[in-house]
Amino acid sequence: MMAGLVFSVRDLAQMRFAVSPMWEVGPSFRLLRSGSRHSVHRSWVDQVRPRLAAVGLDRGWLAELIPPSGYVPDFLNPTPQGANVTLAAELEKIQATRADRVRQDLDRLRDEQGGLGSRSLALYSEPEDLLEKVTAEIEQYWDVALAPYWARIRSLLDADVSQRARQVAERGADHLLNDLHGSVRWDGDTLLLLRRPTALKRTTAGQGLVLIPSVFTIPVPFVRVSPPDPPQLAYPARGIGSMWESRPVTHTDALAAVLGRTRTLLLTELESPASTTELAHRTGLIPSRVSQNLTALRHAGLVSAHRVGRSVFYARTAAAESVLAAACS
Repeated sequence: MMAGLVFSVRDLAQMRFAVSPMWEVGPSFRLLRSGSRHSVHRSWVDQVRPRLAAVGLDRGWLAELIPPSGYVPDFLNPTPQGANVTLAAELEKIQATRADRVRQDLDRLRDEQGGLGSRSLALYSEPEDLLEKVTAEIEQYWDVALAPYWARIRSLLDADVSQRARQVAERGADHLLNDLHGSVRWDGDTLLLLRRPTALKRTTAGQGLVLIPSVFTIPVPFVRVSPPDPPQLAYPARGIGSMWESRPVTHTDALAAVLGRTRTLLLTELESPASTTELAHRTGLIPSRVSQNLTALRHAGLVSAHRVGRSVFYARTAAAESVLAAACS
């Protein structure tokens, strides 16, 4: 099926980019629940899927609201305001969703899936009371599945936006829209969306278009068209194919002279998030020494800590990635 959004001059002038944490939450959760070991995201799936099951997130609110395929309630993807929206800001908007809007979205979910689960039925009855539980679970999921990797994800998303913005400056908006994905085409004044499973609720853009690069929105873009909000088009960001490739860190002597050899070693070992026990096993350091140095790195803003059940996983921050890149160059 093919659908199209007709643009006015004003719509085109209001087109903008945004990075949205919630546009990573839904697609990534669906991937984890699918049972697939996706070729691109295999290493991430192998790390995160056991953690998800260990804390019961594979059978909670998200498991009912994000089905294996098809429609996801629109209230889970509020329109991002600005390019640097935070998860906290999006969760606040989700909690503030009107009761009638929640029920409208759940009606559509029920119609497409052939019914609602027990949690979704309770949410339908008491949206004002239960949306807080939904957002609490989203926040827990974020800590388990995405926060430890966010520095790397965000770097790729920002690079995509920068490259697309340059495209617009050098070659125009029509070139940008034709280059987003093979299933998206710009034709005159219409954005054509190919391979759509269902028709769109509207045929005009209205209030522009929000373009959202995403790491986990694969293999085709996802469109949220929910008047009166501007339409959102989440598309696969450039560079996803090398997203989880190992990036060996070499020539760290200069960095070791500043941070010390132990802390530099721990940073290089955090190519993927790891616990104190894992790092002690890899490096041969005693756990107490690993813990002491991780605490120092965390206070310096080079490492972040994320609790998953009884375990705490540590990850390099964007600042650490920059420091390593500078030292190794």
